[in-house]
Amino acid sequence: MKIKMIVCSAIAAAVLTGCATENESQAKLAAEAKISKEAAQQTALAKVPNGTVKEAEIEMENGKLQWSFDVATPGTKDITEVNVDAMTGEVISLEKESAAAEAKEIN
Repeated sequence: MKIKMIVCSAIAAAVLTGCATENESQAKLAAEAKISKEAAQQTALAKVPNGTVKEAEIEMENGKLQWSFDVATPGTKDITEVNVDAMTGEVISLEKESAAAEAKEIN
C-alpha cells in the first residue's frame, strides 16, 4: 500500500512540474515577443469572421517566434489554426482543421 502511495505521489509531482515548466516557457517566450498576445489575437480573429479563440500559445516554430490560435467558428466543429509572427504581427499561416484532425493532434 505504501508503494502505491509513493508511486502515485511521484507521478503527481512529475505532472505538476511539467505544467510549471510549460508555463515558465510560455512566459519566457512571451517576454521575447514584440507583438502582444492581445494584438496577435485581434489579427487572428480578423482572419476568421465571427470566430472565438479556443486555445492560444506562443511557440518557436521553424526558427520563428509565433503566436498560435485555435479559432472556432459558429455552426461548424472545424477549427481554424492561425499563426501570427510574434515579431512583425503578420499572419504566417491559416489552416482549417476538421474536428477529427484536431482531436488527433491533441492526443
